[in-house]
This record gives sequence, structure tokens and C-alpha cells, in this order.
Amino acid sequence: MSAATDRLGRVLNLMPYLLARPGIRIADAAEDLGVTAAELRDDLQLLWVCGLPGYGPGDLIDMSLDGDTVTITYDAGIDRPLRLTPDEGLALMVALRTLAETPGLAHRDAVERALAKIESAAGEAADTAGRVAVRGPADSDRTAEVRGALDRGRALRIRYYTAGRDVSTERVVDPMRLLTVGAWSYLEAWCRRAEAVRLFRLDRIDQLTELSEPSAPPPQAQPSDLRGGTFRPTADQPQVTLLVDRGARWITEYYPCEQVEPQPDGRWRVRLRASDLTWARRLVLGLGADVEVVGPPELASAVAADARAALAAYGID
Repeated sequence: MSAATDRLGRVLNLMPYLLARPGIRIADAAEDLGVTAAELRDDLQLLWVCGLPGYGPGDLIDMSLDGDTVTITYDAGIDRPLRLTPDEGLALMVALRTLAETPGLAHRDAVERALAKIESAAGEAADTAGRVAVRGPADSDRTAEVRGALDRGRALRIRYYTAGRDVSTERVVDPMRLLTVGAWSYLEAWCRRAEAVRLFRLDRIDQLTELSEPSAPPPQAQPSDLRGGTFRPTADQPQVTLLVDRGARWITEYYPCEQVEPQPDGRWRVRLRASDLTWARRLVLGLGADVEVVGPPELASAVAADARAALAAYGID
């Protein structure tokens, strides 16, 4: 979520910046905006598919990319004052209130100032919006505790449940940021136990105590790039190879895969990294008959043993 909100802010600032500087070099614009040239080009590609409802020719933002320079040739009305209908104003106020409660939001004060201005101009619509209850996720109480520790710059002692190993551990962490990825809220922090940056899902923090000592992540504690999701495969993690039927193909979209090869019998041969073989065993068992383990052998043996035990429990040989 944090990466998405950061990019939204960049794109919103990009249009007025480019409109005031036709023909600017991409390298110069990137330096002014504090991004790399590659990130700026990605943002320009996003702008190309933004515009007015209808989203056809003449509705979308257009620009001229002449070698290393860029000029906005059609701004889709972004330079005109925005006038909202009462329904649009109500929807925007509710959306801003929801955004203000989002973990990891950068520049929360800017969102609150924008909300105050819209409410001031909205009149009766603001009263209606005030009667709409905006609720965060189920872990909102935990979110408030973690956000408070972040604001006060305090370390935390947590008891954390690791689902992959089915164990709970106690550790002291130095909070870095709150963020939302998909449907879950996370604390990113320097874990003193692991001596590394870790993500902690808030709904799996069973206990939390704010310490009197300051949060002090070391210089090597850098925020993670989560644009590809929270799981970041590494070469030292076990490699799993599966043959999947049509009903299990969704895993190739949900999990990072190193290889996907269609087979003559219609199945797909899928190779991916697993955080550990316990997690891989649960994945395979959950997919049932739609998947066959090719490797590693210890995973195939564990799945076969679990399947035999399940059949035995029902009296099936």
C-alpha cells in the first residue's frame, strides 16, 4: 500500500509540473521530482491511460515523448477548476476518511487538510458524510497501538505467531513503518532477534508492549520493495516443482513462479520457491487432486504420508 500511495502522490504532482515545463528533459524532471528516470517513464506510461470517463480517443491524457524530452499535449481538463456534484462530494469525503485510516499512509496531514476544505465547501453533504461510519480492518485497535509507537519513536516487544511453522515467538523490534498489502496490514520493523528487517502481520501479533527505549533501526535497515507482494523468493529457499491441473492454475498468478511450462497432457509444470517445505506441504494438500508433486522428494514423501494418514482416519486403505 505504501508503494501505491507514494506513486499516486508522484503522479498527481507530475501533471502540473510537466504542464509548466513543456519539452523538459526526462533526466532533469526525474532529478527535480526525486525519482529515477526509469520510475518517471513508468509514471508517464500510467498517465497515458488516465483521463476522463469514456476513456477513448480524446478522453485520455496525451503527451509527446520526443527522445529524451516530454511535453503534455492534452491534459484532459486537469487545469480546470474541479466542480463536484453533491453525490461526488459525499463519495470523495467518505473515501478520504477511509484513506486517513489506512496504515502506512504518507502525508496523513495533507489528507486531513484536503478533507477539511471539502467539508467546508460541501455544506449539507458534509453533514451526511459525518453520519457514515468508516471502519478499518479487524486489527484497527492493534493498528492504533503500533501507529502510536511509531509516532513516539518507541521500540516494541511483541509476541508473534508464525503460521508457516505454527509457533509463537517473543521478540523486540524497532518499528519502521505501517503498510497495507492486499487485504492485510503489516508492521515493517528491524527485528533484533533475527537481526534483519521483517514484516509482521498485525492480526498475528498476539501481544504488544511499548517500551520506554527509543526505536533505533540500524543504517542497514531499509524499507522493502513490496510492489511484487510480501513474499520475496531467494536462492536459498527450497525449490518446489508441481504438475497442476486447470483447477490449480491460479497459483501461478498468486505466487511468484520461476517457470511455468504447458505439458502435452494439458497440465502445467510449475516451479517456484517456498518459504519452507511445511508451507509447501499445506499448499499441496489444499489443492488436492489438482496437483502432483514432482520435487523435491521429501515434499512428495510428506504429502503422500499425510494423504495415507487422512485416508486411514476414514478407514480407507
